[in-house]
Amino acid sequence: MGESRIAKATPSFLYKLAESLGTQGFAFVVSLVLARLLEPSDYSMLAVLTIFVSVSQVFVQSGLNTALIQKQEIDEADLSSAFLVNLALAMALYFALFILAPVIGPFFGMDGLSPAALRVLALVLLPGALISVQNAVVAREMNFRRLMLASLCATVFSGLVGIGMALAGMGYWALVGHQMSHQFGLVCALWIIVKWKPRAVFSLSRVSVLVRFGWKLLVAGLLDTGYINLHSAAIGKKFDRDILGFYGRGKYLPELVMNAVNGSIQSVMLPVLSEMQENIPRMKQVVRRSIITSSFLVLPLMAGLAAVAEPLVTLLLTAKWLPAVPFIQICCIDFAFYPIHTANLQAINAMGHSHVFLRLEIVKKSYGLLILAAMVSFFNNALAIAWGGVASTLLSAVVNAIPNRKLLGYGYLEQMRDMLPQAILAAIMFLAVFAMRLLPLQPAGLLLIQVFAGMVIYGGLAVAFRLESMSYSLDMLRRLFQKRTGRDRVSKRHY
Repeated sequence: MGESRIAKATPSFLYKLAESLGTQGFAFVVSLVLARLLEPSDYSMLAVLTIFVSVSQVFVQSGLNTALIQKQEIDEADLSSAFLVNLALAMALYFALFILAPVIGPFFGMDGLSPAALRVLALVLLPGALISVQNAVVAREMNFRRLMLASLCATVFSGLVGIGMALAGMGYWALVGHQMSHQFGLVCALWIIVKWKPRAVFSLSRVSVLVRFGWKLLVAGLLDTGYINLHSAAIGKKFDRDILGFYGRGKYLPELVMNAVNGSIQSVMLPVLSEMQENIPRMKQVVRRSIITSSFLVLPLMAGLAAVAEPLVTLLLTAKWLPAVPFIQICCIDFAFYPIHTANLQAINAMGHSHVFLRLEIVKKSYGLLILAAMVSFFNNALAIAWGGVASTLLSAVVNAIPNRKLLGYGYLEQMRDMLPQAILAAIMFLAVFAMRLLPLQPAGLLLIQVFAGMVIYGGLAVAFRLESMSYSLDMLRRLFQKRTGRDRVSKRHY
């Protein structure tokens, strides 16, 4: 079983990457259309609603999900028991949000925010209970092709719903409908594609085993999600509501790019590392490869997006969204360091050290809250709050690596040395591409030249300096192609 997961790692990553690129790419197109049809204030209202829903989703989709993936052997009692617990939590949390809905709009000074919007959006918690367990099944089987199909179907369906509602002049309700239809579309698609279905089986002892590992991850997830949304809450409470819309859009673009690559690696890493948790040297090799490969992809994407942010926003979102440009550039720096976070935390989870994971989150969120409080108290500027997030992320990259110096023999300094070549090339590319903004060109022409120049500069430097990360990425694609060709030949001989 262990060998099968390891052997599936490369094709699973590429299927997951294809899913991310396909779904995130289509979602990006949908977001462009919606941003042109709607106003920044509409996004501010959705951001306020999302604060409460996303925190509630952690209860439903974290903890037990990771425990199911990490556990060596599971059966129907584990899966159905986890589903029933998640469903009960979802119903209880929905009831709580239903009661709180009327006070949220007035608290943030958004009198136009209807309580019904939160009550409708919070319904995503119910399909989330099923999606959580089905995602665990897909991850354990390393069958991300099914998830790719389900995600694409849900993304297309929700995009059509959201755009249709926006064209009908429904304002922020179009964003609510977009998110709602995505979750319900995903659960319908997974229900058809994934073989596992919940049954009337419940075992308190199995739940206890999962909870012993998962509760620490649940608390850690709550700390992380609450901390992230606290930035939005602080901006929404302290500044004009349009600023929250600009911050949300500025964060959305780099997060979308980062999740497409780094999220794919993260999804594949946990089940693979869980199978080799007794083989520490092999685990270190996989973690190191993850950091090198993801930084090779993520760093130039973040640097390039920061460099072309202004013409990109002007061309795609129109000039009304230009105040989001500084937030895009700041968030690009923030998300550039996520490969280190992902690799270190997934290794800790795979070895079953959820207590270490929780302690890390408590430490990180403690100084993160201090930084946020300082930014809110001493700077009357939403950009300062965003910069505070960057400072917290940089410090957290060091903190997350500390345990793995002992657990894997792979500390922060060694990790930074592995990231450094990619970071230097990405910085050179950024400076060159950013300087091109001085060219007297229209946004479309400037953006085209900047993107082409960035690809040539980074790719050319990677070839010239023979980066290990590029060689590994090309070798991974070559091995996958040879494997696929071999299967085709066997299939032809069979018939």
